[in-house]
Amino acid sequence: MAQPTPINRLERRKARTRAALIQAAQGFIAAGNPNVPIQEITQAADVGLGSFYNHFQSKEELFEAAVGQVLEVLGSLLDQVTAGIPDPAQVFAQSFRLLGRWHRQNPDMSRVLLANGLALAGSPQGLAPRALRDIEAGVRSGRFTVRDPELALTIIAGASLCLGQFLHDHPERDDAEAVDQVAEDLLRVLGVTPKQAQRIAHLPLPDVDEVPQQDPAAAAGRPTRAAAARAR
Repeated sequence: MAQPTPINRLERRKARTRAALIQAAQGFIAAGNPNVPIQEITQAADVGLGSFYNHFQSKEELFEAAVGQVLEVLGSLLDQVTAGIPDPAQVFAQSFRLLGRWHRQNPDMSRVLLANGLALAGSPQGLAPRALRDIEAGVRSGRFTVRDPELALTIIAGASLCLGQFLHDHPERDDAEAVDQVAEDLLRVLGVTPKQAQRIAHLPLPDVDEVPQQDPAAAAGRPTRAAAARAR
């Protein structure tokens, strides 16, 4: 068996260092401590201070990467579990309902997302472009009747972020019931009839634990479903 080359070992070590820095940054963001000094981040990551600048030019760049990773992992997962669903309304509702439940299932990463929510609404990666893609697909098919998909996205993004914070603030509330109710209301806002919105918002959800999750770094380099469709 061929032995790994020094270059391969170096690349793996660099990847581990970068991953450790991102994980440490996510922890500080989730704890509500974005003003932490770089030295504390490197200590939490158990890497040398000099190593930081081999990967990031600033703390802001690191935090952007930390949040971007969360977004890309989430977006990639939602793409996987909605692949092959022909109804844009069901694609939208399933994605929204799974994301809503994710806030309780992954509270620390949820706080990372909520801490950067307003900036993420217009992010070119992660959840926002995927949600816009699904809204536009619904408009093209006649399933949705909104006049401006981008404005519709602002309503949905606001509802999603407020819902996530609501679930953190009210642990006594049933998250599935609350999320499904909001999903049903949003479907009606998008133009789905009340009867259909109720049905779609209560369809069985896939078990996301059984979905193979792809590497977020690799996912970031792959086209979205919409981009792949345009390329055909």
